[in-house]
Formats: sequence, structure tokens, C-alpha cells
Amino acid sequence: MLLAVIAACEIGFWVLLAAGLATRYLLRLPTAGLVLLAAVPLVDVVMLVASVVDIHRGGEPSFKHSLAAIFIGVSVGFGHQTLQWADKWAAHYLGGAPRPVKPPKRGPERARRERAGWYRHLLAYVVAVGIMIALGLLSGQGYDAALAPAWTWTIVLVIDAIVSFSYSFQAADASAGQEQAPREKQSV
Repeated sequence: MLLAVIAACEIGFWVLLAAGLATRYLLRLPTAGLVLLAAVPLVDVVMLVASVVDIHRGGEPSFKHSLAAIFIGVSVGFGHQTLQWADKWAAHYLGGAPRPVKPPKRGPERARRERAGWYRHLLAYVVAVGIMIALGLLSGQGYDAALAPAWTWTIVLVIDAIVSFSYSFQAADASAGQEQAPREKQSV
């Protein structure tokens, strides 16, 4: 039953997002569209409540609870950014706004964006693992089964940190190289 709720919530997320953007830009009802977009986080509340109810009714912590926790964590960590991204592109395609600026591929701004992305990833991880532990404690049966996906995610988080922060070193190398470049002599 919980897997069906998780699937319905995931579908509900995309339906609310599409309905909010369509209402905002196609129907030209920005307030109604904003209300629909503001309802998107309620999907996570439904998923969390369903997980707690399942545990309260005697369900053992399992992968399905971990999956719900992961969806909620990712939504907390990346949800606002995803909504902003979708809104900018919908404004462009449906509302006639200018095309969103592409993020830089190199340099300090790219390094800053990569670090910010990793911090969002860390937030998603902390929220999800916290929910996994809370559900395990709530069950009274321990959280070992619920935490199983967290070990793999920990490895992914570390790899993401290495990759994300490597852009900072590339940006530093590029700026150091520019400062030390010899100046050309000007001819008179």
C-alpha cells in the first residue's frame, strides 16, 4: 500500500507542477498558479504521513520507507531549485519571457554553483537519513533495514563532494594562471 502512495505522490508532484505552470502562464492566472505550485510540498507531507501510519500499524522499516524518506529529502534539498528552474523555462516558452541564462561551464561561478549543488545534496541526505532513523525508532524494531540505502548514498555523496569541489581547484588554477601570464611587450 505504501508503494502505491509513493507512486501517487510522485505523479502528484509532476501533475501539480505542470498544472501550476500551465495555470500561471497559459491561463494567465498567476495567483492560482502560485497556489498550485505552493501545494507541491504537500505531496511530501502526504508521503511522510503515509510512512508514519504504515509504521504505526506495525509495518517493519524497509526499503519502501527508505524510498519515501529519499523522495522527501531530495524534495527538501532540491525542490525549490527545481521549481525555480521549471518556472523560468515555462515563463520563457509559455509566457514570452527571455530565455534563461545558461550557467557557465568554467570559472569561479561554475565552482560556486557546483559547491551549492553539493550543499543541497548534503541537505537532502541529512533529511532523508534523519527520516529513516526516526521511522526506525518509531517502529521500535530498529532502523538497520531502513538505513540500508543510506550506505550506498553515503558513497555517492562523497564522490559528489570530490567532483563538486574539484571545480573550485580548477577555478583557482585558472585565476592563478591568468595572474602569472607574462605580459606582451608593446611596440612603439
